Amino acid sequence: MTEAPPSHIPISCSTTDGFVAWLQQSGGSILLSTYQCNKVAVISWDGHQISLLMRDFQKPLGMAIHGSHLALATKHEVTLFADAPQLAPDYLEQSRGKYDALYLPRATYHTGDLHAHDVAFGKEGLWVVNTRYGCLAGLSHEFSFVPRWQPPFLSELAPEDRCHLNGLAMVDGVPRYVTALGETDTAGGWRARKADGGILMNVLEGEILLRGLSMPHSPRWHQGAVWFLNSGTGELCRYTPGGSTWDIVCRLPAFLRGLCCLGNYALVGLSTIREKHLFGGLPVQSAFDKLVCGVAIVDLARGTEIGRFEFTTGCTELYESLFLPNFRRPMITNLQQEASRQAFPAPGFSYWLRPSNMISDATA
Repeated sequence: MTEAPPSHIPISCSTTDGFVAWLQQSGGSILLSTYQCNKVAVISWDGHQISLLMRDFQKPLGMAIHGSHLALATKHEVTLFADAPQLAPDYLEQSRGKYDALYLPRATYHTGDLHAHDVAFGKEGLWVVNTRYGCLAGLSHEFSFVPRWQPPFLSELAPEDRCHLNGLAMVDGVPRYVTALGETDTAGGWRARKADGGILMNVLEGEILLRGLSMPHSPRWHQGAVWFLNSGTGELCRYTPGGSTWDIVCRLPAFLRGLCCLGNYALVGLSTIREKHLFGGLPVQSAFDKLVCGVAIVDLARGTEIGRFEFTTGCTELYESLFLPNFRRPMITNLQQEASRQAFPAPGFSYWLRPSNMISDATA
């Protein structure tokens, strides 16, 4: 993974009219993770203009939303957040009512550097795509991870990134489909055919459904089909179970990662490519004159892009994109912020414990 950009390079962005219109009527917000900048971004509409909040985390990758809970995979941890709705309006004492959700860190699992990619909530709790070891894993109070499933072609679980397992699609709370960059069983073996060695697998049967993909990511079950990103070709694709090939829904000028399907629309994460690292030499580079970083809104029925948020400087690679429904101005805190220690939610009541409302201990 690349390092964060130099601090003197500002993060700037632009939006199309279609993106602004879509976000205004959506009633929600967008979350993005960028390991290149070490940040989670919150894109929202403040009633007058697009608002961008950037929160620091070390190498953030996969994210998942389930009810009032948010999961985030970072370099050495998986952190679980919970919304504190009673405290959100008073997050800013001098600007009350600005935020309508407040995600506070509630639990952290110290996994070590698993190269954890996608995460997903299911019937058995949180599932983590453990890319370094090539398996689907659960979290543990005792261990770095608990293996739950591995591709049948892997002879053992070793910290060698043998197939670059990266994406997970859940169906009815159970892992059902995964993507990997190869069906290889040697250390980093997938790299030899990164442009066309990718696969889509059925977890339950251990069957490879599609071969010949170009660095696929982000499989998602939606409307009776598996939607995924053929990242190396810049294509949003759809696979119908029982078929032998896939449909190209939309082509976008980027290396694609981070897919969120909602109704007739999809959020698609856009990234540029690191020429000097493992991503160089992919078909998408010759298909477009310029690659961009941001998030696109795609109409799934028509297969067309209707809006785009683009980082014009400072940010070049994303991993995950999520839609957060019902909240127009959410706030996410990390452990470095004083607010994460001043907020005290409890069942039935919540308090801010701040200097402004502390009881004096002068007479104690």
